[in-house]
Amino acid sequence: MKAAVVFDPSRAPVYADFAEPVAAENQRLIQVTASAISHVVKSRASGKHYSFDGTLPFIAGIDGTGVTDGGQRVYFVFPPTPWGSMAQYAAVDVAHCLPLPEGLDDATAAAMANPGMSAWAALVHRAGFKAGETVLINGATGSAGRLAAQIARYLGAKKIIATGRNAQALASLNVDAAVLLTADDSKLTQTLAAHAAKQIDVVIDYLWGNSAEKLLKALAKHSPGTTPVRYVQVGSLSAQEISLPGAVLRSSPIQLMGSGIGSLSLPALVQATGEMLNAAVAGHFTVAHRAVPLADVAQAWTQDDSQNRTVFMVS
Repeated sequence: MKAAVVFDPSRAPVYADFAEPVAAENQRLIQVTASAISHVVKSRASGKHYSFDGTLPFIAGIDGTGVTDGGQRVYFVFPPTPWGSMAQYAAVDVAHCLPLPEGLDDATAAAMANPGMSAWAALVHRAGFKAGETVLINGATGSAGRLAAQIARYLGAKKIIATGRNAQALASLNVDAAVLLTADDSKLTQTLAAHAAKQIDVVIDYLWGNSAEKLLKALAKHSPGTTPVRYVQVGSLSAQEISLPGAVLRSSPIQLMGSGIGSLSLPALVQATGEMLNAAVAGHFTVAHRAVPLADVAQAWTQDDSQNRTVFMVS
């Protein structure tokens, strides 16, 4: 079969032949229709993600949409190594296949699944978000951040605060307040302090780095009372590490946690994806994406943009 194959992690996947998977007793053979590039997919393909096991060559992609041999439209995730989702076929554990809701097309579902899952899992499964709470999304202009804002609105957030570096992208979001991270340090610190003083209940952080340091310090110094502030670290688009004085946590009600593969079990991540996909139709969730033939994977790989997700169409 044809697939997007990683022969060398220092290079983009190439369109090549690969052995077709054979479904085991507890698996389904999926004829793949669509599979999207995501941060975790790119990180795994480059050999840098912590879940990469070193097997070469392998097929890129961890999830996608397709049709079972019984004719059911499904979303699927985590084909076993060395197979991946960017191929004509994928053999997937039955527990990792979810029926696609009517009203959600294959390309949109494939584009939305990973960033939407990360947002839903962080808000619902890690933070325990409740209607009426205030949420701040640090790094809200990418696909995951935009979906986090939509999901928080759908779940009944009282107030949504978005941060980002792109003023135009921030202005396009349906949020209650926007914080431009490119503001000078004094203004940014003052703005974060003002928001913290009015009680932020949940932070979903896709950036880490300098903005996280400033935000954590503002929360520690200005959060009112002892109401918990659940700070969920999801991505590290700005930096992998921060400098965090222990006093920030000792002197505040901040509950610092992560959300991703490892902090949540695979069944929990699959469950979160199913919940998000089922809510997507009722919540009118949208995600910017562009459809590209899988045969063009080598050219399209380097042109991927987190604000306009690339979806490879297989058939």
